[in-house]
Amino acid sequence: MGRTSTARERLLHATGTLMQHRGYSSLGVAEICAAAEVKKGSFYHFFASKQDLTLQAINAYWAEQHRSWTAELDGPGPALARLRRLLEGMALIQRRGKETCGTVDGCLLGNLTLELSTQEPEVRARLEEIFDEQIALVARVLDEAAADGAIPRAHAEPSVARTVIAQLEGLVLFAKLKNDPAVLDTLWPHTLLLLGAERP
Repeated sequence: MGRTSTARERLLHATGTLMQHRGYSSLGVAEICAAAEVKKGSFYHFFASKQDLTLQAINAYWAEQHRSWTAELDGPGPALARLRRLLEGMALIQRRGKETCGTVDGCLLGNLTLELSTQEPEVRARLEEIFDEQIALVARVLDEAAADGAIPRAHAEPSVARTVIAQLEGLVLFAKLKNDPAVLDTLWPHTLLLLGAERP
């Protein structure tokens, strides 16, 4: 009975892990079920389809990330220091992945956005919503940084926050391409340049 009660969570975890490593299109329901140690017949008790499972896995991934984002961005210290902790924490995840698995797997959200941008409209729409949430979180911190005089007021705009997110996702993409998390070493210095902030 205990195993059955965790079947849904195991399916979500297996989906997130496999899709981060392999992508969406190459995975089948049978492989996901095998990784989760769940019978294929039980899969449809929890999820209507592979697309439904993917949406729920994305939501679970972002729910966990959202807790980390808000913990860092709402934490103590000046606004730019909080933003730095967030970005360097995201880079650290890629470094740890390389150390434990031997590969830089990138961001599940970014990977799926690249793969599914012209298909699976419901998945694409949900990814767009999540990135909008990320932009809003960063924009709020930029507004605080401008109020502190740490960055010009003109740089405390949602378009600049989107550029910060785009730089993070882009460098993660290049780190994945090169399988080298050192690509992310420039993330914070380049963010300061984007924001027109003085280097500490």
